[in-house]
Amino acid sequence: MQIPTIQRPPKALVKALAEIGTATIAGEISKIGIRNPFICGPVPFIRGKTIAGPALTLQFLPKREDVYDIDEYQDPEAQMHRQVLYQVEEGDVVVVDARGDMLSGVFGEMMLTYLKGRGGAGTVIDGCIRDCRKAEALDFPIWLRGVTPNYHTQTGIFPHAVNVPIACGGILVMPGDIVVADDDGAVVVPVSLAEQTIERATRHAEWEDFSRLRLSQGGDLRTYYPLSPAAQDEYLAWRRAEGGAAKQP
Repeated sequence: MQIPTIQRPPKALVKALAEIGTATIAGEISKIGIRNPFICGPVPFIRGKTIAGPALTLQFLPKREDVYDIDEYQDPEAQMHRQVLYQVEEGDVVVVDARGDMLSGVFGEMMLTYLKGRGGAGTVIDGCIRDCRKAEALDFPIWLRGVTPNYHTQTGIFPHAVNVPIACGGILVMPGDIVVADDDGAVVVPVSLAEQTIERATRHAEWEDFSRLRLSQGGDLRTYYPLSPAAQDEYLAWRRAEGGAAKQP
């Protein structure tokens, strides 16, 4: 079975996006052409985790028996949810369009154990997992809609294709896109816009550090957030005093 592969971006881009976080990424990428990068629906299964990595995509479709009538254990290699896991390299994020289905468990403990063992960074699922107690014990980053005792072979969707464009949480995800996820949710960054997003987000983070300090000292919100022209010279002087290169917001 020939499964399409992905082109993985430079690790430096991925690391920089992980350090920025989803809230700043969402705000800045909206200013350079991607109106909404937010995968709406999946939430963190375990809080306090941040991941970033290239997307391996898995597409589910509505089940129709003449197209899909497979017993998982009789013909496991015919299952696309297994095939996507075989593609995983260290740092990859498996992104699943499970159609927001709340009845079907996309992965269970064994598949998640394998994904973690392969070095996957995490998974974002527009749907559910099963074996949630054992999955939680794995301490593996998962974003999902919920949990269920059902397996997808019992329900109305089936895994159809790997590394094709998908709609996850209403957002287009292309194979190889960089997915960043934290406690605010998951966002998608096209590789072609990653450097520009990082540059804008870095400038944003720098002036926010200054604004946060002044607000904590009782500074005027109208002056310091967003940073007003009246505070520019003060900000630049603060940056120089901190030993950083002064950059215009």
